[in-house]
Amino acid sequence: MAKATAPVSIHQLQDSEDVEFHVTYLDSETGRVRREDFQDLTAAERFASAQLRDADSWAVVDRVKLQQISRMVA
Repeated sequence: MAKATAPVSIHQLQDSEDVEFHVTYLDSETGRVRREDFQDLTAAERFASAQLRDADSWAVVDRVKLQQISRMVA
């Protein structure tokens, strides 16, 4: 008997997973490394670009998969 549904692509699975974007950057005013979290890649990249104020500044955007946590309530 033939399978009635189309196979699931790995790309479909990647698009459906919950992710957030972490921007790690050097705060040039304090000299400390800091992190901000974003739900949107565009916002994360815009924030990272804004942190590049001088030659010593840096920022990194990481894509982080969120883990699903389920809890049972009694």
